[in-house]
Amino acid sequence: MQRAVLVDDFAARLLGWFDRHGRHDLPWQHPRTPYRVWLSEIMLQQTQVATAIPYFVRFVDRFPTLPDLAAASTDEVMAHWAGLGYYARARNLHAAAKLCVERHGGGLPRDFEALHALPGIGRSTAAAILSQAWGERFAILDGNVKRVLARWHGVPGWPGAPGVEKRLWTLADAHVAGVPDGRMADYTQAQMDFGATLCTRARPACLHCPVQAGCVALRDGLVDALPTPRPGKVLPEREAVALVVQNARGDLLLQRRPPTGIWASLWTLPQADTDALMRQWFDSEVGGDYDAAEDLAPVVHTFSHYRLHLQPRRLRRVAPRHRVEDNGDRRWVARADLATLGLPAPIRRLLESI
Repeated sequence: MQRAVLVDDFAARLLGWFDRHGRHDLPWQHPRTPYRVWLSEIMLQQTQVATAIPYFVRFVDRFPTLPDLAAASTDEVMAHWAGLGYYARARNLHAAAKLCVERHGGGLPRDFEALHALPGIGRSTAAAILSQAWGERFAILDGNVKRVLARWHGVPGWPGAPGVEKRLWTLADAHVAGVPDGRMADYTQAQMDFGATLCTRARPACLHCPVQAGCVALRDGLVDALPTPRPGKVLPEREAVALVVQNARGDLLLQRRPPTGIWASLWTLPQADTDALMRQWFDSEVGGDYDAAEDLAPVVHTFSHYRLHLQPRRLRRVAPRHRVEDNGDRRWVARADLATLGLPAPIRRLLESI
């Protein structure tokens, strides 16, 4: 019975803390429209609030409404996303905006199933949009909430495991039942703020915790052990060669990546797995003295499933033997125009450094 009382009190205590210490001046809160909430939720996947804010401001300045986003070109969208990483988020955002124009009158659907069916919107993201934009009573379960609930309820096991995640969803739903009417938007934000600022992954501020009275991890000395870390894995290492090709004007030869895979739809440098393959590509597509290429400082970039060691090579004042035409997926780009294209952050930094 005592545990049930504490569970019922969880939302009220968290809201009391949020009213005094929560974040109330985030740009997507003023105004808090379904479009702005959706955009913020997508940006905040795998990205911290402080990093996302300037991107959000620039994005909504260029695409102030959902139909504006739907009408934009892929290059425009990716250029405004470039640097945030996890580019599938931007592709899904753009695709979902187009579907909303086609099927939902240019706005996000308020129905959970219709919202969940849009590209890039999972269960927790759909719930976050509905609860914050319309005050609907839906539980969320992002990384912060998983950590908080795993500690507060003493749930062992990696939260990404299906069985553990199912249990955490049940607990999240139970807490939503205790949220007062009209406060779902605040409660949703409170959970995210609490996990990001107090119940953090490392060195959580348990002494200042508004729900410490019921925390199983604190009671049993398991704060550092919960949530259970993801089973470790060794990232594979891959090598590749990238070629910085400049013509006599200093323009750079760029290629658009395929619509799927790493850096999908972004503009980047010609790349090959080996120097021999890079030479073969250069001889057949551009032509010139490949042996004149100079090595630049290596670039190491870690993706979610492998680490890339990229060796850039640079050829200046190239006079191509073959005609290199703008075919939509390959073009000569002046340095002044690089900002108009979506480039992967490590490639943009490389080009800026030379």
